[in-house]
Amino acid sequence: MLRSIGMKLVLGVDAGGTGTRAVLAHPSGIIGRGRAGPGNPISAGPAAIEAIASAIRQALGHHPPDSVRTAVLGLSGTSALDDPAVHERFRSMWTDLGLTCPMTVVGDAVTAFAAGTTAPSGAVLIAGTGATAARIDRYVITKTADGLGWLLGDEGSGRWLGLRAVRTAARRFDSPLAARVAAHAGVTSGDELVRWAQSLPLDAIAALAPMVCTAARGGDPDAAAIVTDAVRRLIRTLDSLGSPGPVVLAGSLLTSDTPVRDGVLGALRPRGTEVALAGDPAEAAARLATLDGMSELGYPHLHI
Repeated sequence: MLRSIGMKLVLGVDAGGTGTRAVLAHPSGIIGRGRAGPGNPISAGPAAIEAIASAIRQALGHHPPDSVRTAVLGLSGTSALDDPAVHERFRSMWTDLGLTCPMTVVGDAVTAFAAGTTAPSGAVLIAGTGATAARIDRYVITKTADGLGWLLGDEGSGRWLGLRAVRTAARRFDSPLAARVAAHAGVTSGDELVRWAQSLPLDAIAALAPMVCTAARGGDPDAAAIVTDAVRRLIRTLDSLGSPGPVVLAGSLLTSDTPVRDGVLGALRPRGTEVALAGDPAEAAARLATLDGMSELGYPHLHI
C-alpha cells in the first residue's frame, strides 16, 4: 500500500499538449503555482522543456530549490524520454533549476485520474482536444484505448466534434449548423468551406466544439446527432478497458458543463458506476509526490 510520508516541500507538474501547470506544496497546503505553454515534448519539441522549466520556476518563487524533497511530473508524451538526448535535456533542465530531488515521471492519464479520486485503481476517460481512456492499477497505466490522434481516432474529442461539424456543413450547406460553421470559418459558400478545411486549420476546427455543444442544447438536430454519437464513442472507448473501480472524467468536454458530459454521466450512472470529475492534475501530481512507494512502481526517474 502506498502511504503518505512526512516531508518538506513537494512539487507537482502537469505538462500537456495545451499548457503546463506546476504546484509547490507543503503539508499545510499549496504555497506556489506556475503556468506556461504546451509541455508535450513530442508535439512541442524542445519548447516543451522550456515551458515546464518556466512553470516550475514560477511555482518555486523565493523558495530554495533544494527544499523540495520529491516531485511528480504528469507528462503527455512520456515516450519521448526513451530518447537519451531528450532524457538528458530534462535532466539538465532539472539541475539548472537547482532541484536536487528525483523526479518521477508518470503519464498525464495518471495525474488526471488522481485529480478525481484518492483510489489507487480505476479508470480515467479524457475528452478535450483529443480523447483517450486508461485503466489505472495502483497508479500504473495498464491498458489504454484510443488516443490515436485526429486522423486515426480521438473519437468524441473536441477536434472530432469540429471535424464532424465541418463534414456535415460541407454536405448540407443550407442547414443552420452549416451557417454557424461558415461564420466561424469566415466563408460564404460550400466550395470556400471545402478549401478552408483542406488547409487543415486544426486549432480552428477544434474550436468549433463549443459551438456544436451550444447548438445541440439549442435543439439543432445536426449538432445533437454529433453530440449523441460522440457520447456513444466515448462510452465505447471506456468500456473497451473492462475496468472496475471508479471512473474519473477529465478534459474540458467532460469537466465543463457540456451536453457531452451530460450524455456520458447519463450512460454511466444508471450502471451504478462511481463517477468523479477531475480537478487540478498539477495538485494531484503534488499529492502523488507525498506517497511513499511511487518510486517503486517502475516509472522513469530523473536521478540527479
